[in-house]
Parts: sequence; C-alpha cells; structure tokens
Amino acid sequence: PNLGVISVPDERLNKLAEIVHPGRIVPATCEIVDIAGLVKGASKGEGLGNKFLGNIRECDAIIHVIRCFEDDNVVREGGMAVNPIEDKEIIDTELQLKDLETIESQLAKQQKIAATGNKDAKILVSVLEAYKEVLEQGKNARSVEFESKEEQQAAHDLFLLTTKPVLYVCNVDESSAKTGNEYSKQIEKIASEEGAEAMVIAAKTEEDIASLDSYEDKQMFLEELGLEESGVNRLINKAYHLLNLQTFITAGEMEVKAWTFHKGWKAPQCAGVIHTDFEKGFIRAEVIKYEDYIKYGSEAAIREAGKLGIEGKEYVVQDGDIMHFRFNV
Repeated sequence: PNLGVISVPDERLNKLAEIVHPGRIVPATCEIVDIAGLVKGASKGEGLGNKFLGNIRECDAIIHVIRCFEDDNVVREGGMAVNPIEDKEIIDTELQLKDLETIESQLAKQQKIAATGNKDAKILVSVLEAYKEVLEQGKNARSVEFESKEEQQAAHDLFLLTTKPVLYVCNVDESSAKTGNEYSKQIEKIASEEGAEAMVIAAKTEEDIASLDSYEDKQMFLEELGLEESGVNRLINKAYHLLNLQTFITAGEMEVKAWTFHKGWKAPQCAGVIHTDFEKGFIRAEVIKYEDYIKYGSEAAIREAGKLGIEGKEYVVQDGDIMHFRFNV
C-alpha cells in the first residue's frame, strides 16, 4: 500500500501567523493509506486479498472510493456497466466475510470457557453472537451498539473490519463536482441509512487543480466550478473529523503549530501530546480562544482584556484553543 502523510488544511494557522510572525507554521497531519486491489473473493485469498485485508485492519477508519462516473475509456471489471451500489456491496461483503471468519474462530472456544462460569468469556460470547447475527444478515458490525463498558471494550478488542468508521467518496465527473449525480445520490442515501459519511469528489479535476502552480490559478479553477475549496481539502477535513479528532494550537515566535487530540480530552491529556512530562507534571493551562486572539491582536492585549483563561485538570479542551501549559517535573 502507498502511504501519504497529509497536512490538515487550517486557515486559523495562517491568520495567527500574521499576528505572531513565527519562524514556521506546522499544520496537523494524518496518514492516508492507499489500499488497492480488493476484489470479489478477497476474503478467501483472491487477488492479494488476505494481505490487503490485513492492511485495512491496521487503519483507524476506511475511506471507500466508489466510481460514480461514465467513461468508455475506463473499463469496469468484466466490462460491466457502471454500478456503484454493487461495487460498494462487493467490498462490504468481503469485509463482512472476513469478520465472520474472525468471530467463528473465537466463538466455540469462548463458549466453552463461558460454560465454566468465566465472566469475561460470557461478555465476549454475547458480543460475538450479536456481531455474528448482523453479519449473517449482510450488515456491517458497526450497526451493533453495546450499552455496558465491558461489552464496548470486548467489542473494541476484536478489531473487526466493519466496525471501523467509513467515509464513502463518490468519484464523479467534472460536471458533477459541485452537485453530484444520480450515482452519487444512491450512495449518499445508503450512507445516510448506515449512519456513515459520504461526499462527492471529482478525482480527475482534483489532479488538474494540483498540477497548477499558483494559489490564484487554483482558486480561479475552483470558482469556475462553483466550489469554495478543493475536494482534497474537504476530504482531509472529513477524514480528520471521522476519527473524532480536533486541533489545539500553540503560538509563539518560533512556530505556530497545530496539535491533534481526541474530542473530549482534558487539558493534561492534551499537554501529553506535546511531551509526556507536560502531562505528568501538569499544573495548569493558559487558554486563549482563537476568536479572542484575532480580535485583540496580541497576547498582552488579551491579558489586559481579561480574556486569558486559567484552567485546571478538568478543563475539556475545545477545537481551536490556543494553549500554553505550565508544568513541574
């Protein structure tokens, strides 16, 4: 698989840099793995099935790109007509079959252990049986929700392929880049029913945009298509939020830097993203809201206006917070 380390677009960093004049700007990043070659029968080892399914298991979320365009020069497997729903279902089925294989390999063993009265095995059996039932109906494991923390943990530890969050990317022709088309609307409807995310992108057009040298030329191209930002930027931001990730920022003369954290994390956990010592010796966090930084134009003016927040260990960090951590080692 090809691995791409992608910068997460964030205009807030550029706005802060205009105020702070740092030595450099460091955006947040995420890794996108291009896993090609998954074909019908992959769960049984067809093509490079087992290897590719292993690559998917290592990922945190799945971006499933689906053909939603007509082009006689791009032949679909077997020379068949364009059928995005069938393409989606082929991949779904292969992942579901692999998950069923995982479950069935564990279920008999865990049932024997549960019969001895082992509490953990009983919990795991109930989780495995719930997953088995929906997978045998041709549904994805992510459609099952567990109430107890013990069941949720047992489910998480199985690392099933179809429990991963999914973003369906409908690859359309240029004329459909803004509004989508009949094919993409079919996928969007199914995604909505599944509780999954979907978006439209014209990959060939994105390639043309990327080949342009200047930012101005790229913006003109987007405006001609009636788009506010490139599909690539929208895709990266969607993937970032699909993983429940957010950004806090540090701003100083040396650098303006975006740091990635999981939504809901508290100040000490976010301090640990910078360095483990920051979390261990956490004393407090000085927090400036992004809007206040832009409004007042300097840290000194923010302090004078009383807009610098002093937060303790229970503070839940918000997306876009500008943070300075005080710690003791």
